[in-house]
Amino acid sequence: MKNISEIANKIGLDVDCIDLYGKHKAKICLPTIKELSGKKNGKLILVTAINPTPFGEGKTTTTIGLGDALQRLGKKSIITLREPSLGPVMGMKGGAIGGGKSMVVPSSDINLHFTGDIHAITTANNLLSACIDNRLKFGLEPNIDIRNIPWKRAMDMNDRSLREIIVGLGGDANGVMRDDGFIISVASEVMAVLCLSDNLSDLKTRLGRMICAYTVDGKPVTPNDLNVTGAMVALLVDALRPNLVQTLEETPAFIHGGPFANIAHGTNSIIATRMALALGDYVVTECGFGADLGAEKFLDIVAPTKDLAPDTVVIVATCRALKYNAGISVKSVTEPNPQAVRDGFVNLKQHIENIMKYGIKPIVAINRFPKDDDTELQIVAEMLEEMGVACAINTNFENGGQGAMELAQKIVASIDGGVSTFKQLYDYDRPIIEKIETIAKEIYRADSVTFTSRAKSDIRKIEELGYSNLPICMAKTQYSFSDDKSLLGAPTGFDIKVREAKVSAGAGFIVVVCGDIMLMPGLSKVPRAEEIDVDEDGKIIGM
Repeated sequence: MKNISEIANKIGLDVDCIDLYGKHKAKICLPTIKELSGKKNGKLILVTAINPTPFGEGKTTTTIGLGDALQRLGKKSIITLREPSLGPVMGMKGGAIGGGKSMVVPSSDINLHFTGDIHAITTANNLLSACIDNRLKFGLEPNIDIRNIPWKRAMDMNDRSLREIIVGLGGDANGVMRDDGFIISVASEVMAVLCLSDNLSDLKTRLGRMICAYTVDGKPVTPNDLNVTGAMVALLVDALRPNLVQTLEETPAFIHGGPFANIAHGTNSIIATRMALALGDYVVTECGFGADLGAEKFLDIVAPTKDLAPDTVVIVATCRALKYNAGISVKSVTEPNPQAVRDGFVNLKQHIENIMKYGIKPIVAINRFPKDDDTELQIVAEMLEEMGVACAINTNFENGGQGAMELAQKIVASIDGGVSTFKQLYDYDRPIIEKIETIAKEIYRADSVTFTSRAKSDIRKIEELGYSNLPICMAKTQYSFSDDKSLLGAPTGFDIKVREAKVSAGAGFIVVVCGDIMLMPGLSKVPRAEEIDVDEDGKIIGM
């Protein structure tokens, strides 16, 4: 690895613009963020994927390889990514730093504690929880309704046992007994607020208006009402600053913020993306999970509100994922099966059609794995050609940036051609239920949407509070277009079940919870944590 000061210098940042976290990590200084916030020189490339499978499609790896390939083409490229959550790192998914010859480094640092941003978000979240319970303990104003406190505690780990808990069991000395629970830190509204804030002042404003509880007469309670906003900002002031690292090929990368896309909006911070666009010619950013989640939220929440419409969209696909979406078992997806590739293509096709609804013609990156069959790869390319969609077979896991050169060249040509005219899917001023139905029917292709009595009540309350004109952030399974993870491919004839809804007034969207999605994941039967160790030299292995 190069010293991070050299990487900063490549994009025009001198030593006064960064604070070093050792030799290979740095944070951008607040005056530099302020100076660059209004500038926009680069082109924005959004990387998404088909619905994820148990073995991964290589979306982050493609994002990194594409950034490296653009650098090889002589472009000033910068990559922006989310910070990994310890939940997936120790759970089923593993780390989030790419793989093979397309990685961001120092990998173990990034996958674990990094610069402490997620810890700061967790602490700010839990400070608010503590202050709510403190008000209850001493009977202070505002008169909080103990039965109506939507704010949950947070920790950055998968732990299903903490989804529903009771606090205050130790008698009067230990606080008021009430129902509570934990969410994973990356699902906290504090994370969404940090990632959607324009600057320090905006962070304070957004934090202050979050609804954390309700009074006995139904009025919302905010951190401003509890006089705790300033302390929360103090905990987050460093976390607001983007982190600079590098790829194996020394391409600069901002890694900052980490909301999940299945339960939050799923993209890195606005500040990091704007910084990159001010400093680079091409910025490659990634959104979480499949295009029905991360890309939809980027295009319907981030792009319209932050003037960040992408210049093009890349959809990552693999032959084995197409076969899995055709119903082939995990054990058999590496075996040649051309018909299954054709059958599973419907999943990729629907994602392509969905992106086109935003006025953007996507490019498909077909990630090649060692056991992939040439005939199957050719089938995918031919089916894409029939749709009039450009594609490239990607080998950057094995070959680094050189393996993504064809993809990079086609992207540059597409952007130079100026073929995209962005438009959002729905008008924010439409009724909440209509916006939910638009996403469900246009993106998921559901026949109908069913709302539980609780969801209907939640929506009425949101409308009464005056938040009906906010965009929708759907929380559902990532494995299917539907809210049932077993419905693979491009299912039809299904119903989307809305379980509940809540307003994230600080983030500026309405979270709609569908099916059995949980805001606190659980560990798999054999979690990744059982494979991780440290050798005698202090090197972390198995991650």
